[in-house]
Amino acid sequence: MKKNLLGCLLFLLSVSAFSQETNPLVVRKDYQNQKKWVDSIYESLSLEEKVGQLFMADLFSSDPPEKIEKIKGYITNNYIGGVIFSKGGPLRQAKINNDFQAASKVPLMIGMDAEWGLAMRLDSTYAFPWNMTLGAIKDNKIVEKIGKRIGEQSKRLGVHINFAPVVDINTNPKNPIIGNRSFGEDRENVTEKALAFMKGMQSAGVLGSAKHFPGHGDTESDSHKTLPTVDFTKSRLDTIELYPYKRLIKGGLNSVMVAHLNVPSLEEQFNLPSSLSKKVVTDILKGELGFNGLIFTDALNMKGASNFKSPGEIDLAAFLAGNDVLLISENIPKAAQLIINAYREGVITEARLSTSVKKILYAKYKVGLNNYKPVDTAFLIDDLNTVNDDALSEEAFDNALTVIKNDRAILPIKDLQKKKIAYINFGDDSGETFLAELRKYGAIDWVKENSLDGYVQALKEYNYVIVGFHKSNENPWKPFSFSENELVWLYEIARTNTVILDVFARPYAMLDLKTTANFEGVVMSYQNSEISQKLSAQLIFGAREAKGILPVSLGRDFPLHTSFQTKSLRRLQYGTPESVGMNSHKLNKIDTLAMMGIKDGMFPGAQILVARKGKVIYNKTFGHHEYKNSIPVADTNVYDVASLTKILASLPLVMELVDKDRLDLNTKLSEMLPEYKTSNKAKITLKDMLSHYARFPAWIPFYTKTLEKGSLSPKYYSDIPGKDFNVQVAENIYMRRDYQDSIYKIIRDSDLNSKLEYKYSDLPYYILKQYFEREFQKPMEIVVQENIYESLGANYTTYQPLEKFSKDNIPPTEVDNIFRKQKVHGYVHDQGAAMMGGVSGHAGLFSNSNDIAKIMQMYLWKGFYGGKRYFKPEVMDDFNKCYFCGKGVRRGVGFDKPQLGTSGPTCGCVSMESFGHSGFTGTLAWADPEEEIVYVFLSNRTFPDAENRKLIRSDLRSEIQQAIYDAIDY
Repeated sequence: MKKNLLGCLLFLLSVSAFSQETNPLVVRKDYQNQKKWVDSIYESLSLEEKVGQLFMADLFSSDPPEKIEKIKGYITNNYIGGVIFSKGGPLRQAKINNDFQAASKVPLMIGMDAEWGLAMRLDSTYAFPWNMTLGAIKDNKIVEKIGKRIGEQSKRLGVHINFAPVVDINTNPKNPIIGNRSFGEDRENVTEKALAFMKGMQSAGVLGSAKHFPGHGDTESDSHKTLPTVDFTKSRLDTIELYPYKRLIKGGLNSVMVAHLNVPSLEEQFNLPSSLSKKVVTDILKGELGFNGLIFTDALNMKGASNFKSPGEIDLAAFLAGNDVLLISENIPKAAQLIINAYREGVITEARLSTSVKKILYAKYKVGLNNYKPVDTAFLIDDLNTVNDDALSEEAFDNALTVIKNDRAILPIKDLQKKKIAYINFGDDSGETFLAELRKYGAIDWVKENSLDGYVQALKEYNYVIVGFHKSNENPWKPFSFSENELVWLYEIARTNTVILDVFARPYAMLDLKTTANFEGVVMSYQNSEISQKLSAQLIFGAREAKGILPVSLGRDFPLHTSFQTKSLRRLQYGTPESVGMNSHKLNKIDTLAMMGIKDGMFPGAQILVARKGKVIYNKTFGHHEYKNSIPVADTNVYDVASLTKILASLPLVMELVDKDRLDLNTKLSEMLPEYKTSNKAKITLKDMLSHYARFPAWIPFYTKTLEKGSLSPKYYSDIPGKDFNVQVAENIYMRRDYQDSIYKIIRDSDLNSKLEYKYSDLPYYILKQYFEREFQKPMEIVVQENIYESLGANYTTYQPLEKFSKDNIPPTEVDNIFRKQKVHGYVHDQGAAMMGGVSGHAGLFSNSNDIAKIMQMYLWKGFYGGKRYFKPEVMDDFNKCYFCGKGVRRGVGFDKPQLGTSGPTCGCVSMESFGHSGFTGTLAWADPEEEIVYVFLSNRTFPDAENRKLIRSDLRSEIQQAIYDAIDY
């Protein structure tokens, strides 16, 4: 009778442990099949095989063959239930995993500490942020998406349990083992982040595991090296450390990892680790908190458990304490035998053993091991590192970056034309990515000195100093503190300069600073990853807004949740195609087309840029400066953009004047320049001539009249500069200044075409140069720099580029055998513009794709960019109209427009609202308001021979444009 009663009680305990309502390991809709499978497997196992299920051994996939064989021996001889993989490569891991699974009678549960995803194991630029960084994000849906994606990565690699999230509330800045692995010090924030992460990961079919129970956040010792003590009252632990567990358990948490900690208020026995404490594991976790999921020990090979003489005894104690799975035993065979002996001696009951083993089997069913399939190694690395991961990582870092000080609203940096900015890098890691991104917005000088006096002197000429503190992003445990020398220098630099400090390290680094009174701005970027550096630079210049909150307190100046929200100035961002609805894989077709263009001799090299919705999502360079040249094209190289000058230099000045009511579209030439009153062009309006519907001849070869027998006439040119010969046309060629007056007179006196029809002409833009210089009382090159480029941050856009750049930064344009009889390198290709000293309204400008994109984006934003309005939106609307479409003229006012028929400048896939221009040297810039796309193509297709028309005949630029539109996903 008693025996039957005991059996019934054990049965009821077993049923209770796996009740469909309360156990998070149960597959609700498939419970009967799950239970049947579990019972069948359990009954088929011998005692040794059942005990083996309790163990998970650890392995690096990079371990030597003998270690791998040792683990395989545990599988075949000791019947272990799982393996924990750590460092190494995914392909190696997958192959070892498949081999291990084939050797195991019961499918193995594979675990990993993939807390911030698997991409980092491939040294991915876009590895997911650490928990501390995620703790700065307000939107927990982002954290949930990351949790889900990490779950998907784990599942793809054959990992069934990810020992995450860390739910330790890190209230101790000196914690050596948690730190960046914690979501922060606020229990609510930590809990909400952990819930979101857990929900996302478990939705992917991977078990989550909250750690390190009962709470590892407030320790100053490394549990891998000793037994840390958490010496708080039970009341304090209930309020802080245990708080996240209570919430996660109610939310369906699959498993808990019990920490290697000494917690006197929970366990009276001296130095008994919590993972070996029945009071902690059974009485509190199972009893008080009602947790029915899997319970894992922390690694059982940790130091400090002095109560036990042998490794096997530690494992037995951990099982008796109530743990289900024993991680990283120092001696699995010995530990297994001790548990078997305890079972046979009645110390461990059948009910106790079956409860843990069946929990493990229920978990295996839940992750699909009842229908085990080997890991498919095909495209494994690609599947673990997708373009969508890049976009998600970008979204996370974008939402995490935190401004914690912003005196006088120094951030974002405004009025670039008034700023001279220096960058200094401190720390022991590279800040080159940060600097390169800063330079996309302004002229930033990298100041490097070996002494404080050197810095003080060098920085006197700067308005702002950006200090980047860069510490290793290799893992969350790397040192993060300022050196004493850096602190002294930083205080003095901040005392004498306007300083923005950007911290690419654990937030606790700020505690090294005794004062931040002299810092005008402080940005917390949390990690020194490439994506964090890029986005932080964008934040500083107002392309992105600061959205994060400080997840920990940093003394009086920066309490918990410190946050200054900054506003966007509407400057170009830089990011992933998927973040704006573009498909990276489809955009790769551009690479193929560009390389084909080089191979077919269309051009030696090129820059190609694509932006959408205000974000540059493709910016690549191809080829070299010359076909037989070792200088590869760089994104900072400046090309002769030829007729793009019309919309990049002349047109914004015209629009500015219209905006200020100094011109309008019906202004006549005679009103602009008095000498045209007696000309046949007197009544031509601004709208007519900029629409190429004014009977102007296409061009006039001014240079031909300055040649004698095919060579430069000494009447007009000299090979040395002088008082009269002071217009530099090319290297060692100087023209008489007064001949420019002759050019203007030739244009004014030229005949008009007899028929009024569309005729593309450069001549109106010579006239505009003359007008600008009278109206502004300054040379055109200075006017456009001061009025447009400086405030845009277009620092690579200029006339006369050799005054700013070396020839190594300028691809050559042509070998001119007719006019200048030399390689044209750093001087404008267009002969007429060259005779204007390299500065004209129709040609002469040099630029790179990034700067051109800024100007085109300013047009898309209808005259607004970087916090400045250049002209009213209605001005842009007026200029972007095809006034003479009915007359067969596709042009807007200054802008080219899509073709009206079958031939034209675009792929035919753009909207009719789109606009842009092409250039003779092999350039194109196009913007489409409907799809918010900017496309820039720069090349020197005229080198070495301007007669090379392969690019034009191929229509390659339009094919690339088509590829861009084909890549739009939404």
